[in-house]
Amino acid sequence: MTLKTEDVRNIAHLARLHIDEDVLEQYVADLSSILDLVDQMNQVDSSGVAPLSNPLDATQRLRDDNVTESDQRDKFQQIAPDVEAGLYRVPKVIE
Repeated sequence: MTLKTEDVRNIAHLARLHIDEDVLEQYVADLSSILDLVDQMNQVDSSGVAPLSNPLDATQRLRDDNVTESDQRDKFQQIAPDVEAGLYRVPKVIE
């Protein structure tokens, strides 16, 4: 798909972007080549190909879920201005 200069001006206006006139033709060429690449990719027959969530066949290494700190809730709630039933109370901010 080949874009025209006016198309790029309109897209820039809709996106609230300022593009200088001296680089406008470069934007037209770059965006047109991107759209041509997308068109090529759309023509590829991908039926029977399972979608991937990640192009790499890797899994994330997770650490063991172990407690690393002691429970200090009571200590922190002693210095809190307002506590009720183990919860911090705060002033209402939404009417």
